[in-house]
Amino acid sequence: MSLVNKIKFELAKIYYPYKIKKTVATYKGRVYVGGKSYVTNNTHLGSNVCFNGMEISGNGIVTIGDNFHSGPGCQIITSFHNYEGNQIPYDDTFLDKDVSIGDNVWLGNNVIVLGGVTIGEGAIIQAGSVVCMDVPECAIAGGHPAKTFKYRNKEHYYKLKEEKKFH
Repeated sequence: MSLVNKIKFELAKIYYPYKIKKTVATYKGRVYVGGKSYVTNNTHLGSNVCFNGMEISGNGIVTIGDNFHSGPGCQIITSFHNYEGNQIPYDDTFLDKDVSIGDNVWLGNNVIVLGGVTIGEGAIIQAGSVVCMDVPECAIAGGHPAKTFKYRNKEHYYKLKEEKKFH
């Protein structure tokens, strides 16, 4: 890596967390940002949140719990064109829907989460998935639309949680 790229990388590690913290409605603690990321002022972050390239858009409220991690290219979209309005294919109004993401959730690369969704604590979303339905706690889900295909070993998960072994 060239010196110029190293400097850009180091500045980005300072700039993006600062920008995120200045924009969100609330955050509880450490916010790590490893790539270009954007949030809205309707975003509420827990502690130890890790964005590696996250784009949150729309007017809905987004609540993200503690120890959240996302891969690059993830999106949370909370506003949608109104296709049942006064024009077709849609009018100039929007429908806003909130998103709630529990503690210890991991989104793989390029995951899209649509408004109106709750992702339960400890869930893992497979890379490239589109989440348009609720995902239960400790579920592993993936696809278009994302569907639960497996569960974490809950006994192991809650043991690690009790021992406070967070990444």
